[in-house]
Amino acid sequence: MNAPEPTDPQAEAARGRLPLWLDPQDLSWLARHCCCGDGATDEDRDRCGRLRFRASAALHKHESSG
Repeated sequence: MNAPEPTDPQAEAARGRLPLWLDPQDLSWLARHCCCGDGATDEDRDRCGRLRFRASAALHKHESSG
């Protein structure tokens, strides 16, 4: 899996990415849950890892800002 890059809001917006608002409980579930089956490709596993990393980072940022 490729190492995730830190989030830069301006760079993310320039790449056409959108913010996603979720409940903390949903982020926690997403950060821990992988749906990749035995037949998942490396690309699928990388995508899943990025999503789980971003969910975990967003949850951590939320918890440390309170």
